[in-house]
Amino acid sequence: MTPDLQESGARARRAHEAKQAAQTGRTESGGREAAFGRLLQHGEPDFAHGVALYLEDITVSFDGFKALNALSLSVNVGELRCIIGPNGAGKTTMMDCITGKTRPDAGRAYFGSNIDLLRLSETAIAQVGIGRKFQKPTVYEALSVFDNLELALKADRRVRAAIGWRLSEAQRSRIDEVMTLIHLQRDAHRTAGLLSHGQKQWLEIGMLLMQEPKLLLLDEPVAGMTDEETERTAELFLTLEGQHSLVVVEHDMKFVDQLTQGRKTVTVLHEGRVLAEGLLSDVQRNEKVVEVYLGR
Repeated sequence: MTPDLQESGARARRAHEAKQAAQTGRTESGGREAAFGRLLQHGEPDFAHGVALYLEDITVSFDGFKALNALSLSVNVGELRCIIGPNGAGKTTMMDCITGKTRPDAGRAYFGSNIDLLRLSETAIAQVGIGRKFQKPTVYEALSVFDNLELALKADRRVRAAIGWRLSEAQRSRIDEVMTLIHLQRDAHRTAGLLSHGQKQWLEIGMLLMQEPKLLLLDEPVAGMTDEETERTAELFLTLEGQHSLVVVEHDMKFVDQLTQGRKTVTVLHEGRVLAEGLLSDVQRNEKVVEVYLGR
């Protein structure tokens, strides 16, 4: 249990779970039998304890293979956390569990101290403020950069609200702000399909930002980028740090070094659990990490 989650919060959570179990006949808060779509506290995550994401003993098995093996991890509010590890370490499965794509066999996953992610659908998890970027950029290539960001805008999309809907000045300003942030303001009217690979990655990140997420999960965001694009992406993420919590899964150690700046925590996964955690310089000297991941 992370020290940031105080005992009072834990007692309240256990009391809630006991009440839910009595009402539904369930004995655990997680697992594949979890009820989906019920938001606690009106869907607003409680960050009073300073924790944005909390995973405890998350286990996922596929045909007897444990992709995650009692994985425990916590990420603080506004923190930029880099996750590294060899292929097959469980990094993608971890993100799948956080976003509801995969249901763990056991364990707990909380957003803030009150949102039980294992009770929610993928859509509900996105709505409470968790955004995910996959390795391959997924943008609307036939539309302009501006139109992509407009489509991603956080707004009421129900039919009645959509009829006669127009962008407000505040919404236009927000789109302009995001385009500037992702270095695409000069390409506002350019068709997205004509952008470079790196620019498409930035556009997708911009589309996530239009949803106003509190937590961003970024899976190998600089794969295939040029050195200049990688450097600009590092600058972007450092700008987002503090305003959002970020979890960055990456293999590029130079990029990780740019993000962590010698003072931020890096988590190393191996065989579905945390192998080491600490400053990048520390984990790079860790004998176990060198043996299984970095090479001698």
